[in-house]
Amino acid sequence: MEAAACKRSLSRRASSASFRLRCPSLNSVRLRRVFDIFDKNHDGVITVQEIHQALTRLGLETDLYDLESTIKSFIKPGHIGITYEGFVSLHQSLDQTLFGLDLEEEEEEEEESDLTEAFKVFDEDGDGFISAQELQAVLGKLGLPEGKEIGRVEQMICSVDQNHDGRVDFFEFKNMMAGVVVRSS
Repeated sequence: MEAAACKRSLSRRASSASFRLRCPSLNSVRLRRVFDIFDKNHDGVITVQEIHQALTRLGLETDLYDLESTIKSFIKPGHIGITYEGFVSLHQSLDQTLFGLDLEEEEEEEEESDLTEAFKVFDEDGDGFISAQELQAVLGKLGLPEGKEIGRVEQMICSVDQNHDGRVDFFEFKNMMAGVVVRSS
């Protein structure tokens, strides 16, 4: 019963297309990145507490008990949390439960929509560009060390800023995402 309550709670918060990641290659990259961000001690396992802390930092308040009830079936026996494979299974389960996923349907449009939604996360002021300050704010919310170093953030911006205006537009963001390689687990 608690798992259903958590899924309903998540469905109210995750009603946008950004939660649905239908393009397999981008899905894999994004899930790996999210897994690595949640895995604070880099031991290859995410505990319920680590997931709860990451969701809280992102403004997605969840009840720890409900979250644990939802996740526990994805934890392998003898582990204290979920492995990357369990995390993928959890995502697929939530995707199917919340959205009735049909993988054949409109993959290209969904990929574009996913990228647009991801871009909006970083474009905090909605001006159509990601500035170094906006990127720094999001990295800080995620607890990443780069969020504390504006020089490092400016280097990140420069590495994808093709027109050299000091900001990342959607086209540059899309090109950067297309070039991302998935790290093997």
